[in-house]
Amino acid sequence: MIPNQHKYLIISGPCSIESHIQILNTAKALKKIGMVHILRAGVWKARTRLSVFEGIGDKGLLWLAEAKVETGLPIMIEVLSPKHVEQALAIGVDYLWIGARTTCNPHSVKEIAESLRGSETPVFIKNPLNPDINLWIGAVERFRYTNVKHIGLIHRGFSTYQSVNFRNPPIWVLAKSMRDEFPNIPIICDPSHICGSKESIPKIMRHAAKLKYSGFMVEAHIDPFSALTDKKQQVSPSELKILLDHIYTISQDKKVNNKF
Repeated sequence: MIPNQHKYLIISGPCSIESHIQILNTAKALKKIGMVHILRAGVWKARTRLSVFEGIGDKGLLWLAEAKVETGLPIMIEVLSPKHVEQALAIGVDYLWIGARTTCNPHSVKEIAESLRGSETPVFIKNPLNPDINLWIGAVERFRYTNVKHIGLIHRGFSTYQSVNFRNPPIWVLAKSMRDEFPNIPIICDPSHICGSKESIPKIMRHAAKLKYSGFMVEAHIDPFSALTDKKQQVSPSELKILLDHIYTISQDKKVNNKF
């Protein structure tokens, strides 16, 4: 649980775990800035092309668990199957998220929700790739049906062939509809996947802050230029601190619904 005095829930870490030293050094640097509440990292990556890095796999879980011990930060990963859930919980993962590709598949969501029946582990659900609010609503309903106690939402934008400004353009009105549908469920913004490049991240974070989002998931890497996945949208820990200092400065008088 995140103490109430924190204005935003801040989740950060690399897109992918690439090596033992990379995740440990990133985690330590994020801990040092003193503004990150949860360390996130990809272990299993659902990639479109076979030739693209698909994640370090199971051994990355052990490195992530070590980073938790080293820093004291709770850890969070994406799960794509009941087997991933079992493996994650076995090594002490504190938070889970359901990726946009998985949210598109009600059958996969149902299987994961069943594997977490009655769980106290918080689950964050990203919006589906395509702007179909019923897929997003249905995912929440399935986790509620299996009595998962803590659910959050992540607005990470929607896939489009035409956008030139964003990787996954945000649809703020659709996210607002989700907030209206589930007023007691917190929603956070993932500006990294919305933007696709770090230059646009401040603008998206400012807008989400204006709309009183409960927090942010921002991808951060100890050396973004060497990242094996999504290098353009990842920031360094020092850049993250600048971003968060800015957001806290412009939103000092705003209150948010931080359920976690």
